Amino acid sequence: MTNPINSKTFLEAYDLYADALFRHCYFRTFDRELARDLVQESFTRTWLYIAEERNRIENIRAFLYRTLHNLIVDEIRKKKSFSLDELSEKGFSPTDNSFEKMGSKILCGDIIRLAGSLDPKYREAVLMRYLDDLSPKEIAAILGITENAVSVHINRGLNMLKELAK
Repeated sequence: MTNPINSKTFLEAYDLYADALFRHCYFRTFDRELARDLVQESFTRTWLYIAEERNRIENIRAFLYRTLHNLIVDEIRKKKSFSLDELSEKGFSPTDNSFEKMGSKILCGDIIRLAGSLDPKYREAVLMRYLDDLSPKEIAAILGITENAVSVHINRGLNMLKELAK
């Protein structure tokens, strides 16, 4: 049984998804260099997985996001804690009062800053859905949860964002 992913498909996947993977990783780590390294490592690990003849990948986009997700989790576990001062120096702010009401036009940066104060499971689902433009099915495959759980996380996350934006 041959893998449907060949070198041409892999290079096309890099061209299609590298920027989106970087954005996803950056907004989870708030560190450009680390984000670049983790995205590169996710492509390397994916290529090594493909190189083993017995391994098949049906959805390379979901596989890349899952690999990157696991690398980010590993990195977070390594860094167990970080200071709010360190995050502020990198431009992160847990609250933002730059708009007066929810009906105002909210910039993507404002939403991302607000999302930083959400529970990680809700933040992750909302950002993957609306920043990375992944379907609930793809998010479920990446996070290893059901599509229903993804929908619940997205819905609750959006409701919490609305409350934070008031």
